[in-house]
Amino acid sequence: MKKYMPWMILAILILIFVAVLPSSVTIVPIAQVEARQQSEKFDPVAYVDGIWESRLVADVQEKAVDLAAILGQIEVDANGKAQKEQLVEIAKADGLITVGEAHIYMVKGTGKVVAVDDTSRVGTLTLELQGYDGPITVKMYTGPRIPSDQTAVRDAVGFINFGDFRDQTEYGMVASEINKRVANQVLSGLDKATLEGKTLTFYGAMSVRTFNLPEIDMKEIVIVPILVEVSE
Repeated sequence: MKKYMPWMILAILILIFVAVLPSSVTIVPIAQVEARQQSEKFDPVAYVDGIWESRLVADVQEKAVDLAAILGQIEVDANGKAQKEQLVEIAKADGLITVGEAHIYMVKGTGKVVAVDDTSRVGTLTLELQGYDGPITVKMYTGPRIPSDQTAVRDAVGFINFGDFRDQTEYGMVASEINKRVANQVLSGLDKATLEGKTLTFYGAMSVRTFNLPEIDMKEIVIVPILVEVSE
């Protein structure tokens, strides 16, 4: 009889557990779970709506560094290469941001449009930048698309941090939505057919990818504009 006692005790415990189960466990319908998940889903459009004018555009206007002054400090050899150590020193001196393997710049400037390339949906224009006559070619995106891997604006402002989001997906969605905003609000009004020869004043961001190399390709830089004014 004694050898069956543990089984009897186990059976009693199971009965007790089953008896109290309805009061201690809440069964949630699948529809309710899905509704809750939907309500917690990250909305990049709403996020960017909340920061676009009041913080993002305002920060770029306030903190942008003159692009001609930055480029004027960069020494480029005959092959279009610059030394990474020098770029690091420039970034430190100007209070610029380093994210991963890239230096991120908030920039401003004025220049004459000398070429427009609309052979792809990631269109660009080339600027003759006032105050700079060095070898680095200055370009700006004109849309209608910004490259999907372009995160310069998100990273440049400094207040959009990876730790503020649940995962890399949400963080990437913010960069993507910012690029869409640039394409739809900043670039959509540009008449690319008539831009050549005109003067642009701009605020924006750019990144210089370092790839952990001692020499960095500086043949050209491309700006993601936040504000653009066109004049004759």
